[in-house]
Amino acid sequence: MEECAGLGVAALAGEYHSVVARAAATGADALGLPFLCSSAVLDTLTERPTEWVARLSPPQSRGWRVYADFLLDAGHRRIAVATQPSVYWATGTRILRDHLAPRGGTVTELDMSALTPAAVCDALVDRGATALLLLVGHPDPAVPIVESVRGDHRLAEILIGAPAGQPEFAEWATPLGAAIPFLRYLPERLGPLGAQVETALCERLGQAPSFVAFEGYDTVTVLAEMLRSHGTDRARIAESWPHVAVEGTRGQIRFSRTPGVSVWQWAGPPIHIADRDPAEPDRFRIRHTG
Repeated sequence: MEECAGLGVAALAGEYHSVVARAAATGADALGLPFLCSSAVLDTLTERPTEWVARLSPPQSRGWRVYADFLLDAGHRRIAVATQPSVYWATGTRILRDHLAPRGGTVTELDMSALTPAAVCDALVDRGATALLLLVGHPDPAVPIVESVRGDHRLAEILIGAPAGQPEFAEWATPLGAAIPFLRYLPERLGPLGAQVETALCERLGQAPSFVAFEGYDTVTVLAEMLRSHGTDRARIAESWPHVAVEGTRGQIRFSRTPGVSVWQWAGPPIHIADRDPAEPDRFRIRHTG
């Protein structure tokens, strides 16, 4: 962030990883550098309210509560999470627990720094869990966990989920990655602009674009319109967040202040929960809409 500020850039776009985005947003606030965050969802991107940062992706508290509702609607009350040390995973676990507990749900944490995949299976059986959520890195330990759970006849009925969205990506388009519900920030059906961009991205990428690609396209679209309308002065750009009204690939984009969120927030990004069809892992099925 310091290097970009020194180079005289007018604004920055990003960031894919929530923990990195928090550091970037803090730097942008300190340096007075407009920063449009594309994909990171941590509610608290900056410790104090800032005029310099805006975000397109929904706050984690919104998305993960939608996921908790999906679990409840599907009859799951005893949830286990395979997790690793990270502020992102810890925050997600807390959101799930806080939303599920008043509705009769429980969340058990399985620390993957201390457990093997085989031990995870034993713990799931001992606790009577009906759903296991992967709050871990990919491919390791996520893939060994999935292989171990799916190979254990005692756990034939258990749901494996990945709310952070890992199965969206092409490397999960295998039978191993099928039937793992995840959060997806897309509408059920794309509008004309979204469909047009999807076709162009398919041609460019050689495969169907992930929802992250649409987030990236929308980020560039918003910043381009802001620069056309307000020039390259950083302060003028930052002052214009509440006046943005841009048609994106997933709907009309406007920024507002959201309780508990310290940055300018697009309040309307669509959310649904999808998984890959076991019979055709390249095809997504919508399981729940938030």
